[in-house]
Amino acid sequence: MTHHQIIAGVDEAGRGCLAGPVVAAAVIWPAKLTHPLLKDSKKLKETERTDMRRFVLANAQDYAIVAVDNLRIDAINILNATFEAMNAAILALCCRPDLLLIDGNRFRNKTTIPYRCEVKGDARFAAISAASILAKTERDLIMQRLHNFYPEYGWAQNMGYPTEFHRKALLELGYSPFHRRSFKLKSQQLGLDFFSLKQDTCNQSDL
Repeated sequence: MTHHQIIAGVDEAGRGCLAGPVVAAAVIWPAKLTHPLLKDSKKLKETERTDMRRFVLANAQDYAIVAVDNLRIDAINILNATFEAMNAAILALCCRPDLLLIDGNRFRNKTTIPYRCEVKGDARFAAISAASILAKTERDLIMQRLHNFYPEYGWAQNMGYPTEFHRKALLELGYSPFHRRSFKLKSQQLGLDFFSLKQDTCNQSDL
């Protein structure tokens, strides 16, 4: 990387959820600006993420956030939906980057912009950290709004992730319109410890 390059960090949130969208963010971050809490959003407390969302929105040179809903996820599978969200966020930036830093080890680039995958990049690159924070907090806000329509699944607390409460509610009540039908719970499995994917997807660690 050179000092004159415009670099965008890209990350996503919500790949491993049973309900709701997958959300991606792309952020162009000031090269010399840092913050002690500018790191992987999963390592922050909820209040810290909220504060950092404000910080990122106020200081990013450019950013874009895109959500791909559960119907699209079911149509093309979660991996393709994740790449679709990432590419859409990149293309929604007002400023064209010279280089993309993608969190993880896989990306399907639909742009003509050079990219580099960075495993655990959200812990090493401020631009990816900022994208991680925006993607996670945006998705949480979406799930909190959806919770008002279907409070029985506990989305305000679990954000659509397969907690024991969420899996039990899904087995007892069935699907809501916001559940991913391609993610199938197996009721015969003891302890509700597993869910299977009907469609071919990769592990979360693949991205």
